[in-house]
Amino acid sequence: MDKLIELASTLASGAVIAVLASWLTSRARDHQERQAEIGALRVQADAMTVAVMELQSAAAANRLLWEGTAERGRTFLLAVLDFAGGAARARIAGGTDMQSGLVGFGRAAELLSRERVASKQTVAAVREPLALAATAAAPLMRSSDPAVIAATEQLLNALSDVENTARLEAALERFGRAVNAATAPGLSWWARRRAARTT
Repeated sequence: MDKLIELASTLASGAVIAVLASWLTSRARDHQERQAEIGALRVQADAMTVAVMELQSAAAANRLLWEGTAERGRTFLLAVLDFAGGAARARIAGGTDMQSGLVGFGRAAELLSRERVASKQTVAAVREPLALAATAAAPLMRSSDPAVIAATEQLLNALSDVENTARLEAALERFGRAVNAATAPGLSWWARRRAARTT
């Protein structure tokens, strides 16, 4: 009988140990998966932030190079000078007033055409950062956290009007807060219980 009690005791303690080991293993695996998910979310959020910064830089360069009043004035002055130079050359070569004017307009049109092509190439350079932002947003849109998904959608909407820097900065800030909340370490059971008691 003593051996039977001893055997039952051993089996019971073995079962308790097996259940405890299984619970601890499951808990450790869940924790490890959560840490991997947090790490991946941080990497994805960093990629999105870098893409937004590159887009802002490209848009700022475009504004600086092509859209400023000084740039437009410079282009206008160069077109006038090209017109005058072309007209003068045609006049010197023996052309009539009409021929001189046409040559001048042709020279000015060439200059403006080159400026327009260069301007479009600069605007096209914004496409690559937009593509990077869309690529970076794709995994974020599949996040398990609804706040991250909503903040990513708002950020993508703000990117459609990159000239509205206030809206873009606000969307980027909301995105950062959502990612920080999603990647913040969770409270332990004891801390949650203590917080529930104090509230």
